[in-house]
Amino acid sequence: MNIVSQSSRTILTNLHDLMASKRGAQTKLNMIVDIIGETLQSEVCSIYLRREGMLELFATRGLNQEAVHVTRLALGEGLVGSIAKDVETLNLDEAATHPRFAYKPETGEEKFHSFAGVPIIRAERAVGVLSVQHAEPRKYEDVEIETLQTVAMVMSELIAGAGLIDGSDDAQMDQSTAVANGLPLVKGVALGKAIFHEPNIRIEHVLAEDVEVERQRVYTAFTKMRDQIEQLANQAEFGNAGEHVEIFAAYKMFAYDEGWSRRINKAIDSGLTAEAAIEHVQQRTRMRMRQIDDPLLAERMHDLEDLSNRLLRIVSGQMSTAAQLGLNEDSILVARNLGPAELLEYDRRRLRGVILEEGSLTAHVTIVARAMGIPVLGRIGSIRGQIRENDMLLLNVDQKNVIIRPSGAAIEAFQHELDLKKEQKAKFASMRNIEPISIDGTRINLMINAGLRDDVSSITTTGADGIGLFRTEFQFLVSATLPRREQQIRFYRDVLDVAGNKPVIFRTIDVGGDKALPYLQNRGQDEENPAMGWRAVRLALDHGGLMKAQAQSLLEASPGKLLQVMFPMIAEPWEFDEAKQVFDDQLALLKKRGKQPPSKIRYGVMLEVPALADMLDILLPKVDFISIGTNDLTQFLFAADRAHPRLAERYDWLSLAIMRFLNRVVKECIAHDVDVSICGEMGGRRLEALALLGIGVRKLSITPAAIGSIKSLVISTDIPKIEAKMQELLKSPCPNLRPELEKWAEEHGVDLD
Repeated sequence: MNIVSQSSRTILTNLHDLMASKRGAQTKLNMIVDIIGETLQSEVCSIYLRREGMLELFATRGLNQEAVHVTRLALGEGLVGSIAKDVETLNLDEAATHPRFAYKPETGEEKFHSFAGVPIIRAERAVGVLSVQHAEPRKYEDVEIETLQTVAMVMSELIAGAGLIDGSDDAQMDQSTAVANGLPLVKGVALGKAIFHEPNIRIEHVLAEDVEVERQRVYTAFTKMRDQIEQLANQAEFGNAGEHVEIFAAYKMFAYDEGWSRRINKAIDSGLTAEAAIEHVQQRTRMRMRQIDDPLLAERMHDLEDLSNRLLRIVSGQMSTAAQLGLNEDSILVARNLGPAELLEYDRRRLRGVILEEGSLTAHVTIVARAMGIPVLGRIGSIRGQIRENDMLLLNVDQKNVIIRPSGAAIEAFQHELDLKKEQKAKFASMRNIEPISIDGTRINLMINAGLRDDVSSITTTGADGIGLFRTEFQFLVSATLPRREQQIRFYRDVLDVAGNKPVIFRTIDVGGDKALPYLQNRGQDEENPAMGWRAVRLALDHGGLMKAQAQSLLEASPGKLLQVMFPMIAEPWEFDEAKQVFDDQLALLKKRGKQPPSKIRYGVMLEVPALADMLDILLPKVDFISIGTNDLTQFLFAADRAHPRLAERYDWLSLAIMRFLNRVVKECIAHDVDVSICGEMGGRRLEALALLGIGVRKLSITPAAIGSIKSLVISTDIPKIEAKMQELLKSPCPNLRPELEKWAEEHGVDLD
């Protein structure tokens, strides 16, 4: 099929004349399918519209006319129903092979192989589907798909004005209590009224009367948007360095991206208004985002969508988001996605939580929200179709869900839980200066895990003994380019300065797998098992310059100070040797240049690969400390992906297999007089921490929020007694130690509440 690049403009010109005519809506639809079919030389063109919750065939060229107003599909049924439900495009060379294909014999479509369809979107929901078919099996070209998307925007205006589609979803929405589950991004709980981040911007005029006028409107909007971004980036709270600055550097890069503005200009050239052109490009971006496997690049595309929303509001004159309108009461923000700039515009005295249809653990907004202490639940598809503005929400990210329109009793119970948490938090805060010493006088070291500059201050607020794990990769993940050595030095120096005389253990960069850096070529691309792939020390050693630059930065950042370095994902002792040699070489260069070295360097490894446990006799004489990373270790021991929803809760940390493994490692480290600690979520849970104390662990590195809780546990525990109980349990054949430990703790007055 020979398609010329002017096809979109040709169709829009014809549609402009058609829309201006006084013909009836059904006649216009019949003419639209003919215009598209003739211009794209497509044998079939069909329009399905949403009526009474179903998708009804309203007009067709190429299918049997008897099927019009007869063929109906439910949301999610068939290819057309899938497009409407998922609000995304399909482009298939062989339609019948798709798992959702549904044959409708009355249409006579059995002779057609190719299929492409796009949603007709109104107020961010699919109100219909525009599709084309062809007898020849082939994928439709990008220019054809773009043309269909452009026409679908014009049709949205037509069918809404003619009253051909269902009314607003609000009138049809279930009023009863509902529960939606999602992905925990930032843990916490919150109670508040639902506030939609963006009021729906209805694009009332799609076809341009004067292309140059529309182009000038876009130019003006771009200038205003860039001014806004500059003002946000210069806010005093960002300071002069750190992750926030890196985030905004990448964010501003998109604001000034000429490719984006060219794509909008091209859409205007085809005959669209400024608003329609921005929305058209945004829809294409969303489609591409769903096709991107690289999570970091996908998050960068979210930044572009954030800016698109901002630009659309400016050009349409609808400037107000919920942030600009202000929050009058405790609120939970609901959005498809959110950029870091927009989150920071909200009054954090009223903003209690965030719910996202999309989002991920490495997203910029997640990093910022974590620093702000705002709970975030993500990956809840179509959540905005389940919630109305001002609905009461009970957000419990710890339980991975949100309760929509809860009963009065549920709200009262939830509020009671919140009050208890506040009391508990106050209790733990009051213990800040109390040392974690057990009943028998054993001093336990409680360290925190950190990754952001803001996290370091938690040492003071919690009374922690230092930082047992500082994740250095965040600085790399939020940067648009490889951070310069000067930036790294300044960052590490700041962390050490804030920590004061408290120790900090820096874990070298742990990227790769699901934490890809777009500016590094990853030789483990398209990995089936990224958690066990080309990542962490494997990738860092492969990219020699990356490890050297980080070694130089850490050494120069700590003149005359203690520097503690930990290598992740070590599987064999010679990997440690190779990583340490990089630091030894850079230390020699530092001294050669006459710069002051650290007063002392301690080297350690994270034991998270089970194979390393059988090489401890070779490794332990080489290292100063071992940190057992229980999160990865657990999934590797059980061959169970901790991100898999059906496996995440299946394997208990208090299973006999894990506890015997940890007991063996701890005992061997103690025998070699090597410091051993537990790093990860396991050590922050009271019953699990009790078990760890019972096998000889005396140092835990946990989330700051868990310090007070574990401190309370320690001071109520008699260590020799729990050690005796654990050795007894480790010899037993029970599949899970949890019930026995809970019983023992209750009998001995251990604080597990």
